[in-house]
Parts: sequence; structure tokens; C-alpha cells
Amino acid sequence: MDVQAYLDRIGFAGRPDNSVETLGRLQELHLTTVPYENLDIIRGVPLSLRVEDIYDKIVGRGRGGYCFELNALFGWLLRELGYDVRSYFARFWRDEADTPPKRRHHVLRVEAEGSVFLCDVGVGGVVPRRPLMLEEGTEQPQGDELYRLDRDAEFGWRLMESKKDGWFPVFSFTEEPQLPKDFLMASFWCEHAPDSIFKNNRIVAIMTEDGRNTVWNEEFRLFWPGGVHAFTPASEAEDREALRTYFGIVL
Repeated sequence: MDVQAYLDRIGFAGRPDNSVETLGRLQELHLTTVPYENLDIIRGVPLSLRVEDIYDKIVGRGRGGYCFELNALFGWLLRELGYDVRSYFARFWRDEADTPPKRRHHVLRVEAEGSVFLCDVGVGGVVPRRPLMLEEGTEQPQGDELYRLDRDAEFGWRLMESKKDGWFPVFSFTEEPQLPKDFLMASFWCEHAPDSIFKNNRIVAIMTEDGRNTVWNEEFRLFWPGGVHAFTPASEAEDREALRTYFGIVL
């Protein structure tokens, strides 16, 4: 496992350090170069959360992964660069009509230059491109998006996003540090449970310089400031070519 090869994979130029600016660049580059994807789950290829295996998949083979893979490897990189990193479990609220029944998301708490940040490169939807200060109530704009972190007596920290009709939760987490093996059961459920969204839907996403590209099952969507272009490949060959073109994924 080589830090420089990882930095090359995400296009980081220059000498990395453990500054706030470097942390922000690393997260933004990661989101625009490493896709969120559950293709191995859909294809029946067993997942491994061993960081060496994730490194081989993402850095060695140019693939992506989902939160338990992406944030595990990103956390490893940050620790290698000298950041203080803690892993937390999160409960994902976005698009849920009621309280989510389980915690199935991995997020990172990172210290840099005496401040504490929330970092996350493992969300398949709209997500902060740069780290958020872990402080209560402060509105933190990122481009056209606006976020804040609230505190809840029952669910701990809640990442909130601003929409036209108010503030809505993205995910919540408590500050109980997790070991790598603590994520195994949740990942196994996501990989194998009959009602898991990851088992029943093909999901791929990546940020672009001015938008994002996504796949939901067969449909590709390319978002940019002027709108969205949706299409469904007519054949398996066209589908594979679209994955390569818009996500850099070669199966």
C-alpha cells in the first residue's frame, strides 16, 4: 500500500501535509475521481473490508466502492498523512419517511490545525465536497448548497441540508469511536439482506467539476448547471462503455 499511488489515483499534485487546506483538496479530489458504486454487490462478488483489499480495488484496479469501503480507505490515507482520524457509525435519514431502522453509514471525524471536521467520501447522492466544521448551528455554504450540523438528544450530531422548503437531515451520528471490525455486520447486511437497497438496485455516482453523474439501475443521468441528460444504454456493451466514459469503471 503506497500513499503516493493513492494520491496519484485521485490526482493530488504537490506535497501533502496535515493542513486544513490539504484536507479539503483531498476530499474534493476523491469525490471527483473515485466513484461511489455497488457493482460488486449486484454482480455477486463478495466484498472485503480489509484495507489492503480495498486499496487493491480502488487504487490498484481503478474501481470505486460504497461507504464502508470508501471512508475506510480515505481514513487510512488521512492517518498516513498525519491527521487524527476517528470512524463513526451514522444513521442515514435522507429520503426516509420515518426513523431509519439501522445505522448503515460510515463517516469520519478528522482533526486539522486544532479544529475538528466531518469528512465523508462515501455518499452516492449530493454531499459536501469539502469537510464541514464539526460545530453546532453554523451555516456552512458550499457553492449552491448549504449545510449545518445540529445536535439531537437521542441521535447525536445531525447533518442538515437546506432545501427550498426548509432544513432536512442527511444523516446522524454519535461520537462512539468504531474499530474496522465494527462495520462488518452492517456491511454484511447491506450486501446480503433481501430488503437492502444495495442488493436490489445498481447505484453509481461521481462528482464532476460542475455537477455529477449517476446511475440508478439501468438509467444514467448526467447533471450540469444547464440541466440533466438521462439515457438508458441499449446493450450490455453500451452500458460498459458508459460506465468507462462517465465513471472510469472498467469491469
